[in-house]
Amino acid sequence: MAFIHSLSPVLLKLGPLEIRWYGVMYVLGFLVTLWYLRKLSREKRLKLSFDEIDNLMTWLVVALIVGARLFEVFVWEPGYFLQHPWEIPMVWKGGLSFHGSLLFMILTALWWCRRKNIRVLDLADVIIIPLSLAQAFGRFGNFMNSELFGPATMLPWGINFLNETDSVGGLVFRHPTMLYELFYNVIIFCILLWLARKHRHTGAVFGSWLVLYAIFRSLTEFLRLGDYYVGPLTTGQWLNVPMFLIGCYLLMRKNKD
Repeated sequence: MAFIHSLSPVLLKLGPLEIRWYGVMYVLGFLVTLWYLRKLSREKRLKLSFDEIDNLMTWLVVALIVGARLFEVFVWEPGYFLQHPWEIPMVWKGGLSFHGSLLFMILTALWWCRRKNIRVLDLADVIIIPLSLAQAFGRFGNFMNSELFGPATMLPWGINFLNETDSVGGLVFRHPTMLYELFYNVIIFCILLWLARKHRHTGAVFGSWLVLYAIFRSLTEFLRLGDYYVGPLTTGQWLNVPMFLIGCYLLMRKNKD
């Protein structure tokens, strides 16, 4: 049965202060990742102290927000933010680019690991597991914000967002693309957990995530609205190509442990 989205993006309002679902999901993703890394540290499966983990997470959060917002402003929505520059810092309302956050987090992790004399792939194999689940939390935040939905559909799970109607006043139901992405991120998370127990070679878990995410994301790109096509692919799909190729390389490389 089709669903009419009437849920508020605001979880709690205290006077002028709004606590939005979108922000809460990012905080939850941060806490889950922090808990997971500390758990591995206690079990001596991660050679980082709690202080080092806290320092790493602080840098990665800054990289995530800055990178995601810069990509959103300058790659995805430059026209809109040129006309509304005062909204650039309003990250709590949504508008964080995944590819931008990934790029800046990788660069930050490379810099941090070099300072600490740690192999970045060792860290990547571990941290990508909770981050893949955090990505699912972020898509739930998109759902609560009524954003990233897809084209109109007659399928029974179509959702009406923002009380949208057609030319004759009928409700328009759309693909809940953000929920599709939530679902596949949970699947990827489960696969990575399984792979981590198999003691694959260094880089295999992170490489698997790159390949799986690139494939799933490229498929759902066909159901995203507003993405620009460059030749046969959308901008997002082109950005997934290097992810896929690097992931394949990490999976096929000989173990250098």
